[in-house]
Amino acid sequence: MKKFILPLLVAGLFAVPSPAQAETNPYVSISGGLGLMTNSTVDGEVVEYQSGYLVNAALGLKTDYVRLEAEVGYHNNDIDTWDGDPAIPGSNISIWSFMANGYFDYNMNDSEISPYIMVGLGYANVTGDDGSVTFDDGVFAWQAGAGVGFKAADKVTIDVGYRYFSASDADLGGDVFSIASHNILAGVRIDF
Repeated sequence: MKKFILPLLVAGLFAVPSPAQAETNPYVSISGGLGLMTNSTVDGEVVEYQSGYLVNAALGLKTDYVRLEAEVGYHNNDIDTWDGDPAIPGSNISIWSFMANGYFDYNMNDSEISPYIMVGLGYANVTGDDGSVTFDDGVFAWQAGAGVGFKAADKVTIDVGYRYFSASDADLGGDVFSIASHNILAGVRIDF
């Protein structure tokens, strides 16, 4: 799958209007929400997670239909069970993510609502904590999602959306964790 990412990025860059062709406006955004990590498989054993949370902050540029942004995010989920047994209290997986995201906004005529789709590529620092020992690993990450923006004021948009976040397997002290999460987010975007 990784061999398809670079050609897709290049094609996407050529499809985006240049700043000379379209007016660009900078913006900042912050969002947060519910993080539902999928089960991890570690040496044939299943690790299940409790519902967690995530927060993201981004700085971006927007044209009429396209947004490009740099985003920093933090995800945290406590481990619920390990191969059917209750996990050690306080054990969790946390992720710092550093993503480059692209959005396509569909601006409906005479409407304050704009649906969007998004994709992102980047780096994730995955940390596993069992309550006494902490391990971390830096891995490739990607995400894709969709949502709706609601114009709240002239330069303020409220975003509500869904994202699927996935990272390469993380080696945490010899245990290799598969990492993926379904995320439901709400946030605010402010244009400059």
